[in-house]
Amino acid sequence: MYQVDKLYEAVAAKGPVCVGLDTAVEYLPPGERRRAASDAEAVLAFNRAIIDATADICACFKIQIACYEELGLAGLAAYAKTLACLRERGALVIADIKRGDIADTALRYAKAHFTGDFEADFVTLSPYMGMDSIEPWLSYADSRGKGAFVLMRTSNKGMRDFEYQELKAGGRLYDVVGDRLTELAAGRLGNYGYGAFGAVVGCTEPEEAALIRKKRGNLFFLIPGYGAQGGAAADAALLLREGNGGVVNASRSILRAWAANGITAEKDAADNRFAAEAARKAALEMRDAIRIAAGLRT
Repeated sequence: MYQVDKLYEAVAAKGPVCVGLDTAVEYLPPGERRRAASDAEAVLAFNRAIIDATADICACFKIQIACYEELGLAGLAAYAKTLACLRERGALVIADIKRGDIADTALRYAKAHFTGDFEADFVTLSPYMGMDSIEPWLSYADSRGKGAFVLMRTSNKGMRDFEYQELKAGGRLYDVVGDRLTELAAGRLGNYGYGAFGAVVGCTEPEEAALIRKKRGNLFFLIPGYGAQGGAAADAALLLREGNGGVVNASRSILRAWAANGITAEKDAADNRFAAEAARKAALEMRDAIRIAAGLRT
């Protein structure tokens, strides 16, 4: 069984929200940060509170490794402990590492992030060194059911620098990436018709969303761009099929929900418990809004 099957089932049971643990230290309640022995310990404690508050209402979690790397060895220890906490809860995890190297280097990256201290269920990959940068990861799909989301059409402003380049043969560069991923997925289809490896497709360009969803029927999507980047529930719903076939990531709008709940005037009054309650409320509102936009009952 591929992990993408478990992700499909999680979306069906809990909704399409992916909670992004892109936990920059400035997102933490200031009092909690001051009281902790270190920034890394503060991040870990905050993560545990968010996980406890949202694990039953989100399909998965995404962890951006850069937020932990910037804290050095202690940060990477917090990253590993956050992954361990998620495994203990039985949660599905996307490691947002955006690797894109080839040959033996890619195999070593795959071993690092699909086994051991940094083990995750899915990773994010960049395809721009070619398909031989993706292929070394496939052995872990075959042997352990692991998955990946490959950058196709992202949600950042700079996506137009390369992804939107028109090709002489017609179409855009991101279309070519989608074609190759569609071919790749066809060889490793799970129980629900989605390939073990899916695609990152942002929800900030809704006018293209319906066509992309229709054209990429066997690709499960990781959908960034919701909330802080401007994407709305209706935009994200266009990239789903009957409310499934993708997960919609939100980081800042969930992690920083505590600061938007009238506590900013007295920031020291906020603690991890308050932040976790605010995160749960934000995740529930996001889930229900997307479900309604997708034509489903909440």
